[in-house]
Amino acid sequence: MRKKTVRDLGKEEIAGRRALVRADLNVPLDANCEITDDTRIRAEIPTLRYLLDHGGRPIVLSHLGRPKGKPTPKYSLQPVANRLAQLMGVEVNFVESTDTDEAMKACAELPAGEILILENTRFLGGEETNDPRLSRALAELGDFFVNDAFGAAHRAHASTVGVAEFLRPAVAGLLMERELDYLGGALSDPKRPFVAILGGSKISGKIDVVEQLLPRVDALLVGGAMACTF
Repeated sequence: MRKKTVRDLGKEEIAGRRALVRADLNVPLDANCEITDDTRIRAEIPTLRYLLDHGGRPIVLSHLGRPKGKPTPKYSLQPVANRLAQLMGVEVNFVESTDTDEAMKACAELPAGEILILENTRFLGGEETNDPRLSRALAELGDFFVNDAFGAAHRAHASTVGVAEFLRPAVAGLLMERELDYLGGALSDPKRPFVAILGGSKISGKIDVVEQLLPRVDALLVGGAMACTF
């Protein structure tokens, strides 16, 4: 099923309006909180560029690491904001909170042509439990919602699922569109031989994926920490 994306929004639905973008900027950091791989930041640029080019005012939400529902300095998105500014060559503002009056004010006053990144959504206690009150508060930050966090879309969190219940229109970003198109084609009419590669450490979350892939693939390669369990 084709999903509605930012391309389906009319100019009047974007121009001058606040686009609340849920991105996946969960980048790896070293001991000094320096980004060691900015691939996920680069992957978000097409959506942000599209919104800016159409007069939108992008406000970005993302998680980083596992701070367990409380502010943890080493998981701040400040380095991500700095790197995004370098890559895009535009002003990227950063606010050290997400559901506060300060964040609300920054969202309301975001100038055209600039981007705002709010602090790590997982600093909020209700994020991972999909708290309706938090979802409603996040919805107040934008005029429409863009989910571009393909890597986190399977989690029913306040910033991925909950906010879409209170903020419409809710559409997919360009990264989400690309990933869904690729995944749909790979599963419905794959080129042969069709080889799937699985990695990671959370085996409990991968069993269902393994069972769904086995009838479709010619080979299934298991690597990473999962290989030890197997």
